[in-house]
Amino acid sequence: MSRKRRLRDKWRDKSWYTVLAPSYFGNVELGAVPSAESEKLVGRVIDSTLYEVTDDFSHQYLKMHFQITEVDGKTARTMFKGHEYSRDYLRSLVRRRTTKVEGIFDVTTKDGYKLRVAVCAFTLSRIKTTQEQAIRAIMRRIVKEKASILTLDQFAQELVLGKIASDIYNEAKKVAPLRHVGVKKSKLLDPLTQLLQLQAQVQAQKA
Repeated sequence: MSRKRRLRDKWRDKSWYTVLAPSYFGNVELGAVPSAESEKLVGRVIDSTLYEVTDDFSHQYLKMHFQITEVDGKTARTMFKGHEYSRDYLRSLVRRRTTKVEGIFDVTTKDGYKLRVAVCAFTLSRIKTTQEQAIRAIMRRIVKEKASILTLDQFAQELVLGKIASDIYNEAKKVAPLRHVGVKKSKLLDPLTQLLQLQAQVQAQKA
């Protein structure tokens, strides 16, 4: 009985906090999480789907990851931490007698955030190694160019909403016929550390 009582008391001490997506994803409510202390929420990762953000059922295949950066009252605010295709969706893209071209690139956004981005392309038929290399070079160039001119919020939107994939497709299809191009995964590298460093730089510039 005493063990059950302690367990109930532990939960009674917790409060519920509403988690919001970043402003560049519409401040959409991602759910609620319990915590005994608001400070302990900072750093926690919240998983969602693009469908929950856009309310577009066709976006259900894309998983989203957000990290809590601050708590204001009972509201927990987040930043984009990354995204990835669901395993089922990625598996559905594979076809026999076709070529899968992949590229993984480390980039830095205009406002100084470092990300790792994985791009994939699926052809209509098998292609030569030289064509694969040409497509991968296009992926690298476009992803790095985009990151250099876009802030994290702009870059994250273009990653998950398909703008970067569309730009790659339009150029890469000149090399070989393509069935699908997408950014299958992205990851913000050490987001909280980067956020604190950038905030400190801004404060130093204002001083």
